[in-house]
Amino acid sequence: MDRPPQFNALLIQEIPMFKALSKSTAHRVATILAIVALSAVSTAAVAGDPAAGKNKAASCAGCHGLDGKALLPEYPNLAGQNESYLSKQLRDYKSGERANAIMAGMSAALQDEDIEDISAYYASLPPIEGIANEEGLQRGMDIFRGGISAAGIPSCTGCHGASGQGNPAAAWPALAGQNAGYIKLQLEHFRSKERTNDPNAMMRSIAERLTDTEIQALSNYIMGLH
Repeated sequence: MDRPPQFNALLIQEIPMFKALSKSTAHRVATILAIVALSAVSTAAVAGDPAAGKNKAASCAGCHGLDGKALLPEYPNLAGQNESYLSKQLRDYKSGERANAIMAGMSAALQDEDIEDISAYYASLPPIEGIANEEGLQRGMDIFRGGISAAGIPSCTGCHGASGQGNPAAAWPALAGQNAGYIKLQLEHFRSKERTNDPNAMMRSIAERLTDTEIQALSNYIMGLH
């Protein structure tokens, strides 16, 4: 996607969160935001049928529940998740771009219409509200809202929103109320490069700078967002 000359420089100059970042990190984040801003639609529009998706999601309920609330903390809640994000992840599982043996098997037989319908169903459900623990809560909030300038880590709000609602146009996930165990696991997978389906390695470049303590604090704070 072509963009006007100096677009990255303009973003970096005008958006406060960039000023605390190293030049290379700021340009990486600005590039991704520019692509989203200048694309009419950065992912294909999803027009699934929630009613049809409810029936098709029956096999998903064993891990994610028909109400979209995961049965184990290491599994993601799906209720209220952005439809575009769910659709992308199912396609990534099916193609192998996102590696997970269980989800590869679950998605293998899904057609595009099935993916759209299941995504629409879970997106239509009311989001899950989690409760964060007090321990480490302030640290998690500080990282989520302000990043860690000394480590070149931007705030999470730039992509995921101040209340963790995500960005449907960019297929970036809603985080609010997500299981802390799942968030922790995914940040660890990004850090270890076990998960690699993030655009331009954006999450990998952030997670590799996070310590175990910071990941724990951030995951806990996110669970309490709503």
